[in-house]
Amino acid sequence: MHPGGRPIVLAVAAAAGLVRAVTGHGTVPGALATAATAAFFRAPRRVRPPVDGVVLAPADGTVATVSDVLPPEELDLPRVPMPRVSVFLSVLDVHVQRIPVDGRVRAVVYRPGVFLSADLDKASEDNERNAVVVESTDGAVVAVVQIAGLLARRIVCQVKPGDEVAAGEIYGLIRFGSRVDTYLPPGSRVRVAVGQRTIGGETVLADLPPAGNG
Repeated sequence: MHPGGRPIVLAVAAAAGLVRAVTGHGTVPGALATAATAAFFRAPRRVRPPVDGVVLAPADGTVATVSDVLPPEELDLPRVPMPRVSVFLSVLDVHVQRIPVDGRVRAVVYRPGVFLSADLDKASEDNERNAVVVESTDGAVVAVVQIAGLLARRIVCQVKPGDEVAAGEIYGLIRFGSRVDTYLPPGSRVRVAVGQRTIGGETVLADLPPAGNG
């Protein structure tokens, strides 16, 4: 279980216990609610593929969009179109986020916003979000943006600028339905399609351009 979920699971369990103590009923619903909450915050072990020069999916979910767009200004990336892969997470998906490449965190930027449905394209621009920009060991720059959704009201990020990170390691969490955008260097070859399911830390999103071109 991700540490960010433990207080919520304990709160649900305590509430269920209080209802049982006061009413003498609700044991089964309380146990089911506690188990469902614990399942939402699960953080399963993943095995990264033995390949170099690729970007791994930062989240479990369904690919919602694949397009070339201008990156958000807060990423401080060149103002040229670059590939963006957006993954939508339903309430049933694993909600931890994982680092997409080996490298060093260059920036972490939080932006407040609204809580539109995360499957809308405008959610990338309008919703509350937190961006992590990573410079890979080959010098490529990849940005991952955690985006709150209609139900998500809490984004957790555990890394800071200067941290050395490894592809596939857990770095954050979004509570409930949400979206994760990955901005790739121009020249990257995207290897997923709209509607495809991704597995965080295992699915290859894209091949990076040759060193020196990203």
